[in-house]
Amino acid sequence: MPFWWWLVDSLALIVFFGFLAIGALIFRRRWISRMGATFELCVNHGIEHSARGWMLGVAVYGDTEITWYRTFSLSPKARHRFVRGEVMIEGRRDPEGAEDYALHRDSVIIGASAADGVQQFALSQNSLTGLLAWLEAAPPGRGVNRVV
Repeated sequence: MPFWWWLVDSLALIVFFGFLAIGALIFRRRWISRMGATFELCVNHGIEHSARGWMLGVAVYGDTEITWYRTFSLSPKARHRFVRGEVMIEGRRDPEGAEDYALHRDSVIIGASAADGVQQFALSQNSLTGLLAWLEAAPPGRGVNRVV
């Protein structure tokens, strides 16, 4: 068999598996969006003002927690869980420099303290309003940790 046949077969396999991976990402995103109200949320474990460390993702509202899934992952498991009452919002700012390119369009960055070490959230202004409303809608007796 000539060399170019091997090359064509290899390229066909690469294209096939590429389409398969893209299809799996689309299916996973649709599966996550059927779990409930979702919004785009980027998280960062660092506190510096740079593009380093930001992870794009999708968050799903629950009764007592927000589950967060990475955008470019095939795992069906949530990467982070933010429990209402354990998340503290500490202020907001606009993306600076390269952060603007690393995040979703028109994102606002808020400082956050979460149990798993997440230090910053980036989300749209409308999603921030929804997140603050969800945090403040805690049942009676639970404290709300917010300093904006």
